[in-house]
Amino acid sequence: MRFFNLMVQGTTSDAGKSTLVTALCRLIKERGLNVAPFKPQNMALNSAVTADGKEIGRAQAVQAYAAGLEPDVHMNPILLKPNTDIGAQVIIQGHSVGNMNAVGYHEYKTIAKNAALDSYQRLADQYDCVLIEGAGSPAEINLRARDIANMGFAESIDCPVIIIADIDKGGVFAHLVGTLELLSPSEQDRVIGFVINRFRGDIALLQSGLDWLEERTGKPVLGVLPYLMGFHLESEDAVAASPTKQGSETKLHVVIPVLPRTSNHTDWDALRLHPNVQVTLVRKNEVIPPADLVILPGSKSVQSDLAFLRELGWEDYIARHLRYGGKVLGICGGFQMLGEYLDDPLGMENAEPSSAKGLGYIPMRTELKDGKQLKQRTGVISSLGDASIKGYEIHSGVSAFHQSVQHFATLENGELEGYLSEDKQIIGTYLHGLFDDKHALKALLDWAGAEDSKDFDYEAYREQEVARLAQSCDKHMDINGLIEQCRVFQEKSL
Repeated sequence: MRFFNLMVQGTTSDAGKSTLVTALCRLIKERGLNVAPFKPQNMALNSAVTADGKEIGRAQAVQAYAAGLEPDVHMNPILLKPNTDIGAQVIIQGHSVGNMNAVGYHEYKTIAKNAALDSYQRLADQYDCVLIEGAGSPAEINLRARDIANMGFAESIDCPVIIIADIDKGGVFAHLVGTLELLSPSEQDRVIGFVINRFRGDIALLQSGLDWLEERTGKPVLGVLPYLMGFHLESEDAVAASPTKQGSETKLHVVIPVLPRTSNHTDWDALRLHPNVQVTLVRKNEVIPPADLVILPGSKSVQSDLAFLRELGWEDYIARHLRYGGKVLGICGGFQMLGEYLDDPLGMENAEPSSAKGLGYIPMRTELKDGKQLKQRTGVISSLGDASIKGYEIHSGVSAFHQSVQHFATLENGELEGYLSEDKQIIGTYLHGLFDDKHALKALLDWAGAEDSKDFDYEAYREQEVARLAQSCDKHMDINGLIEQCRVFQEKSL
């Protein structure tokens, strides 16, 4: 098989790059080719852990799944995890190289690019096709110098590019024409076509616009992808909205604060999709409604996010919630918040050493230390009937109990994990993804008070949605023709 590659870039963030790469991974795999996803640089607080304990963006893990592969660190060699408005933790090929501000990282890009090229070449040597996802927009003028996320990378490896735009937000023709106009002539030459995403209505009413676009730019429209109602794919970064459910089927009300640095918010995807669960996400200055279960989510900056919760009245709300018999679940950073103290002696979160009092519900002290716990985990919820559980850990904090406690789970190596209070109202755990296993989901819903909830298999649902996405793209794009276009581009480049 002749090797080929393709890069998907977008006119904006959330234009549909991740979903299109996911669909193409599945469709190219179904054509008997070994295909791998790749994103040179990702900025996101949603991440995944590989089998060998490395950290990559969540979107690349989903794309690997669509391609029938286990996630690999080389699929996303550069991961930026924002911890302030102007700074981020920089992770290169699965290893943190420290925190950098925007200016510092811009200077570091030359080194980072070498890692991205190395990872790309490793995949290119193993697979028939590498599908590359850009980041944001290639037309950000202030970011063009030393670009390693969009056209700068495409030029380095000499690959063809598709530009995708979201018509649902409006301005699709301006987005596509404007983006193309702001590219250099050599960059324009590698654009082999456009894809319009999330179209609703009669395609006949769009045709005149498509004809104009092709005549104006000289580039073909490779597909118009319809808006998929109720579609779900694990979010790369933005906190996905939770649908409001009507009728009497709701048996459990869950409330979750949206923190300034919420991480791994895919943790509750299975909950918000469950037919018997209503998840309410509470943002700054919104009224906190009554709930059966409060979830304190993961956080990239635990001390500052806890201060944010206190400022908005969550500490009093949680105390009242527990007093009236409600349940609380803390995941990773949320688990740490439920303890007595949060220590940062190295200044990893706040640039200087600090210590903060936790909410005080768990007899535990957490200290941030160099290095991360990055592990895939399996086990049983030994405190709630031994339901199977699987998930992953991503955290720098090391937590220690100062008295004997009941643990939440027993892991594959016999290690005891997490915490369950004596009155069974509070659970704390470091396990992300704990609702994804259908047995663990049922056990946790029973614990929270929804004993008669329906069975829900999130993993089967995810497969159904990936298949639905791929079928839609197959119907509205010429995938075989696209593959041949990429190969022709490659041959001309040789």
